Amino acid sequence: MSILVDKQNKVIVQGMLGEKGTFHTKRMIEFGTNVVAGVIPEKGGSEYLNLPIFDTVCDAVEQTGADTSIIFASSPFAGDSMMEAADAGIRLCICITGRIPQQDMMRVKRYIKGFDESERMQLIGPGSAGIISPGKGLVGVMPSYFYREGDVGIIARAGTLGFEAAYQLHKADIGISTSVGIGSETITGTTFVELLERFNTDDETKAVIMLGEIGGLQEVEAARYFRDHMKKPVISYIAGVAAPKGKRMGHAGAIITAYGESAAEKIEALKECNMPIVSDPSIFAESIKEFL
Repeated sequence: MSILVDKQNKVIVQGMLGEKGTFHTKRMIEFGTNVVAGVIPEKGGSEYLNLPIFDTVCDAVEQTGADTSIIFASSPFAGDSMMEAADAGIRLCICITGRIPQQDMMRVKRYIKGFDESERMQLIGPGSAGIISPGKGLVGVMPSYFYREGDVGIIARAGTLGFEAAYQLHKADIGISTSVGIGSETITGTTFVELLERFNTDDETKAVIMLGEIGGLQEVEAARYFRDHMKKPVISYIAGVAAPKGKRMGHAGAIITAYGESAAEKIEALKECNMPIVSDPSIFAESIKEFL
């Protein structure tokens, strides 16, 4: 089964009218994703890409039964877009937009947590590359032509690292169950641990590739979950070994400020939990083969 998206998801696009929103909406439709509408304020009642357009997410949900949203809104408006999706009853929201002010994300996280757990929206991102389950659904910006159906899960903070892993697997004739880009922002919705839990119970996933980077402690927490609960093999890679401590890097989340946040310290923590570590990003496929 798919851990997050399949052909049953009814997807709306917030921010469809922009260049990126238009391009990737077309690609999702070509892939077979069930895109049912777009949300463009003040354009309600019109059509775009042969899809109905609504002024609000609430209108789109009421008229189409949408349960999933992907956000391309610009960073000053993305926070409000996420909260609007949660308020309208969207169950899964993927925010592609990056560089969102941290204060906005703190507000978003608090708002989502205010819902009962049974009604709470799951947020992927911000700064996410999205989700792809080959043969089932694409809600994101992945270059889908080299994602083939299979039994390896991928979780990546940096979207391009996830693409690299998928391309290597493709060349090695290894398929993917689901690939998720959780985003590299400092504050994100869904964590490595939450996705490892899903892969752990997914019958179609036999092994997982976890791609982290400097900044934050998510990878360390994931390694502890792997040690204590994971029933399937996981190989990991931590980007940023050469990054100097205390420096702000390209991704908002790649900021090293405390023990355990540098690449070297994370790698040491992962080793302590007996999680296999790949030292060279060119051997993802070669390394995962040992566990299949």
